[in-house]
Amino acid sequence: MEFPIRILVLFALLAFPACVHGAIRKYTFNVVTKQVTRLCSTKQIVTVNGKFPGPTIYANEDDTILVNVVNNVKYNVSIHWHGIRQLRTGWADGPAYITQCPIKPGHSYVYNFTVTGQRGTLWWHAHVLWLRATVHGAIVILPKPGLPYPFPKPHREEVIILGEWWKSDTEMVINEALRSGLAPNVSDAHVINGHPGLVPNCPSQGNFKLAVESGKTYMLRLINAALNEELFFKIAGHRFTVVEVDAAYVKPFNTDTILIAPGQTTTALVSAARPSGQYLIAAAPFQDSAVVAVDNRTATATVHYSGTLSATPTKTTSPPPQNATSVANSFVKSLRSLNSNTYPAKVPVTVDHDLLFTVGLGINRCHSCKAGNFSRVVAAINNITFKMPTTALLQAHYFNQTGVYTTDFPGRPRRVFDFTGKPPSNLATMKATKLYKLPYNATVQVVLQDTGNVAPENHPIHLHGFNFFVVGLGSGNYNSKRDSKKFNLVDPVERNTVGVPSGGWAAIRFRADNPGVWFMHCHLEVHTTWGLKMAFLVDNGKGPNQSILPPPNDLPKC
Repeated sequence: MEFPIRILVLFALLAFPACVHGAIRKYTFNVVTKQVTRLCSTKQIVTVNGKFPGPTIYANEDDTILVNVVNNVKYNVSIHWHGIRQLRTGWADGPAYITQCPIKPGHSYVYNFTVTGQRGTLWWHAHVLWLRATVHGAIVILPKPGLPYPFPKPHREEVIILGEWWKSDTEMVINEALRSGLAPNVSDAHVINGHPGLVPNCPSQGNFKLAVESGKTYMLRLINAALNEELFFKIAGHRFTVVEVDAAYVKPFNTDTILIAPGQTTTALVSAARPSGQYLIAAAPFQDSAVVAVDNRTATATVHYSGTLSATPTKTTSPPPQNATSVANSFVKSLRSLNSNTYPAKVPVTVDHDLLFTVGLGINRCHSCKAGNFSRVVAAINNITFKMPTTALLQAHYFNQTGVYTTDFPGRPRRVFDFTGKPPSNLATMKATKLYKLPYNATVQVVLQDTGNVAPENHPIHLHGFNFFVVGLGSGNYNSKRDSKKFNLVDPVERNTVGVPSGGWAAIRFRADNPGVWFMHCHLEVHTTWGLKMAFLVDNGKGPNQSILPPPNDLPKC
């Protein structure tokens, strides 16, 4: 659907009263099915515009983006613009039943938002069911015109999206797991830009090739779109200079291995400084919990130097072992905000709300779950398994609807135990739709504590509507008197998705300067499905630009 440009300009001016100087970028996303063959097996997948991965959105900082999403499939659909702050425009954030009701089959919705104070690599994905397995793509936010990168300009930029592939329909995979009460089957392969690479007993169906010229430097915009697995990323014979994560600049550092969790992005420079030839690209899982099943297959692609014959042998590399905790920790500890005069790290040094959230699994009774011995695995924050509403929470908040949610989400665990030690005998959780309420502009610290209930595990926790600073990480149980003294309040990395270490904790800080209802959840899709999620309700402020804008006329109805 095309819109007359004068109407678009007028609508943008009315919707965004603050002075906006950027361009208007228009996109149409037709959600359609397509037959795709991978691993010598063909199935129908849900795509945007028939592409897997989907189209890349390009914009500059301060631009307004309008995406008309047209749902042509049998599923309800919503799209989340992962990492976009959505200042005062929560209606465009995308998570189904949190900020909007989903787009029904045969219907459409225009997502309208402005990119404010952000530049770098982000991404978009479906935020309902397990559709994001194939419904995802990149968002590339370039600096304001005339403003250079804070590092040498690369010869070329390349988007690289990592993911997972199931031979079965992913909706059938999770639905069967929910019926049984057990964990879903792991994926059949990892993919790099939609391709698994070399697969035994299956003729090559094409793989991703990164074409380079000797002596040139390339910027890789790396995205982990996998549903359930953290990944290591390597290129044979080459090293990376990491310059940005989650669309926030970092102090550049060199590494031969990148760790990236589901939901995270990493931008890195790589120089084509090796002898001409072909070099293997490898992506493989990181999981240091011995009891959690993962897809242990390595996805491959190729760096191809110009002038190299296709028959030239590929120089190989091996990713770190699956349980290479030391490699993962080394990468994470190297991340520091750039904290320059142009890009300062505005870390809250005082805290108004000091929260401790346990994140982990539980076991609830299930009379129909015969395969699970009449119980099912669930997930929870502070022992509360989030119950999805049937009305969008933001809509209920804006129109003062009652009976949809409560605002008594506990700021600390109601039951204190040795979180990373022996699990308690009772692993049952409470199921409820509870929000935590914050006044506008409050400073917030959340310590995310993994538990050993059922199994300790890494949890990539994503917060909508905000960036946060990762001021501390540690193993074991968090101790406020001991561990807070070691917090980095000078140049901690700024992110929207943090990896909570298995059997450990992560401390984040942010300022609640964005009114609305903002989802926080584990970006392991199975954990989100099981209930490891909650939401913050941020009140309007008193200033002229501190209240959420009215909902658009085409907001989907439940």
